[in-house]
Amino acid sequence: MKKGLIFIAFSTLFFSTMEIAIKLVATEFNPMQLNFLRFLIGSIILSPLAIRHLKGSGFSLDKSKVLYFLFSGFMCVVVSMTFFQMAIVYSKASTVAILFSCNAVFVIPFAYFFLKEKLTKLSILSLASSLIGMICIVNPENLTNVTGITLSLLAAVTFALYGIIGRKGSLKFGFDGVVQSSFSFLAGSLELLLLILVTKISFVANWLQSVGLSKFSNIPVLQGISWSSVPALIYLGVFVTGLGFSFYFLAMEATSASTASLVFFIKPALAPVLALFILGEAITLNVFAGIVLILAGSCVELFSDNRQAKLEKLAQAHALAKQAVGSTNQAHFR
Repeated sequence: MKKGLIFIAFSTLFFSTMEIAIKLVATEFNPMQLNFLRFLIGSIILSPLAIRHLKGSGFSLDKSKVLYFLFSGFMCVVVSMTFFQMAIVYSKASTVAILFSCNAVFVIPFAYFFLKEKLTKLSILSLASSLIGMICIVNPENLTNVTGITLSLLAAVTFALYGIIGRKGSLKFGFDGVVQSSFSFLAGSLELLLLILVTKISFVANWLQSVGLSKFSNIPVLQGISWSSVPALIYLGVFVTGLGFSFYFLAMEATSASTASLVFFIKPALAPVLALFILGEAITLNVFAGIVLILAGSCVELFSDNRQAKLEKLAQAHALAKQAVGSTNQAHFR
């Protein structure tokens, strides 16, 4: 258990500094370029752990698995993380960190509609508390950054959809989170590279500039990388994306999925504090109220998950006991 808590601590630290590290180099890299580089590096760092998980499992790539990884990678890296990168450009790192952490809350209704998972009263309470917290942070009465808020929420919603895709893939193909992430990150990085190369075609680049999408025109791949930006790039690729997810999955192995999810429940509180000290981003009263409500909602959901897991274990134990009694009665009858 102690080892699991250490893994959670490191994963929380890396994930909580993600938006801050990106903000520090936002002016040195194109958002799409940085997205491509950090997930490519992250997939390489995750690969040894994924290979270890696949040993002796009889896993083999076929057309359906390749298509699945291409789809999940596209949803995560190309769609969700592009919204995420752009959100950090247009909004404060602390705001993006808090709103993006709500992706776990958006999973609740998606799981109900797409996975037919039961929607409990506690889940509804968690969802309501987190939504009110988001409204406090957004502050509709003084909404001055519509673009940044919208991009942050789009990143959270699409990442929640990626989580649902991951669950469906796990149920269908039987691989775990580390394999899912490693292959999806690699597939998504290659897809993003292809799109980046397309933006370099002259007529495509000219059209993107003419419609006001200059950030998506002629996107660099390696250009602009300097000695001053290399440490931040290594931190984002190796530590945040690679080791952050590695420690998260190792925490799952050492504890449980619900305990490991504490990473995303602590982040909304820790990230703004780190942003205050590193970037000087002030925590206003409405943001503080939003953090408290989101943390409350997250705690309710964690309690709900633990309660549901205990009920399932009791049901399984009851079924096994009933089966054992039935077998004993049959043997006695004979």
